[in-house]
Amino acid sequence: MTRKAYIVSSGNVYRDLGFGDAEERLAKAHLANRISALIAQEGLTQQQAADILGVDQPKVSALVGGNLSGFSMDRLLRFALALGYDVHLTLRRHRPSGTAGTMRVA
Repeated sequence: MTRKAYIVSSGNVYRDLGFGDAEERLAKAHLANRISALIAQEGLTQQQAADILGVDQPKVSALVGGNLSGFSMDRLLRFALALGYDVHLTLRRHRPSGTAGTMRVA
């Protein structure tokens, strides 16, 4: 029987792939996923969502498809606001000083 090697994930695929901005990438991915779910939940077409968000339909298609290269965290937060949702950010120290923290989207 051949054994297959595997690596246990850290829980952040971007960190596992070696991205220096892994926490931000993961938070953006979670936020984009939540915005996509809100668009679907509201029953909006991509064009309707584009009109609300102030972008063109291909941008909504990119967002829904997970292509986030053209979207900053700030822009995604503004999209959530435009869709009529409140955004709450909480800052708290939970690691020793000098240790990188995490970002989380709920």
